[in-house]
Amino acid sequence: MRKTIIAGNWKMYKTIKEAIELSNGLKRELFKLDTAAIDVVLCPPFTALSEVAEVVDETGIFVGGQDLYWLEEGAFTGEVSGKMLKESGCSFVIIGHSERRQFFGEANEGVNNKLKAALSCGLTPIVCVGERLDEREAGKTFDVLKSHVTGALSGLLAEDALKIVIAYEPVWAIGTGKTATPKQAQEAHKYIRDLLHKLYNQEVASEVRIQYGGSVKPDNIAELMRQPDVDGALVGGASLKVESFSEIVKKAAEVLK
Repeated sequence: MRKTIIAGNWKMYKTIKEAIELSNGLKRELFKLDTAAIDVVLCPPFTALSEVAEVVDETGIFVGGQDLYWLEEGAFTGEVSGKMLKESGCSFVIIGHSERRQFFGEANEGVNNKLKAALSCGLTPIVCVGERLDEREAGKTFDVLKSHVTGALSGLLAEDALKIVIAYEPVWAIGTGKTATPKQAQEAHKYIRDLLHKLYNQEVASEVRIQYGGSVKPDNIAELMRQPDVDGALVGGASLKVESFSEIVKKAAEVLK
């Protein structure tokens, strides 16, 4: 049984003070959460990682980084290493988000390097894959997913693949208010799971968690979670408010009962 994972990607929002306020609010709202059934991950900006980690310490809520560099240290101005994330209280890290690809030129090779770096220092990578609108309209969704997944996992053994989370994020649904229908999400998730079977084995295909991201809200999370291959959500805008994110988590937990 795959454990549900709901992660909030705060992107470039929230000062340290605001991040503390938000995480304290979530701590209050989710204190009765059954953490044996669902993982909740907060991914604030780098500047607020330590403070958020301190707020949620011993609550069962995890903290994640939004990116990392693939080398442990060096003259790489502006970059953050996996070791630094770990020391700041992180257990997870988002890798290959479409915004990194779109605005910072990230490609599969860099995603692969970052994935390996995350694993090497004990972080759980949340690896993002997904197609743009023009690619979906051209019927290339599966081609893009195959390229992203195989590129990200290149050189990884099955034992490594078991340690990752994959986030299917159709780019056309991120921050647009558009959401893939449950049928579209399930179709993409099943394709990814079948691809993992081909690349590795049935154990990897069955155990790797695949979460959906793209305009996830309290009013669509339950229907998405009812799909057999959807194991959670990577939430953007709705993770920036206590009410909406806690409601998403609670509704996802309800589906599990």
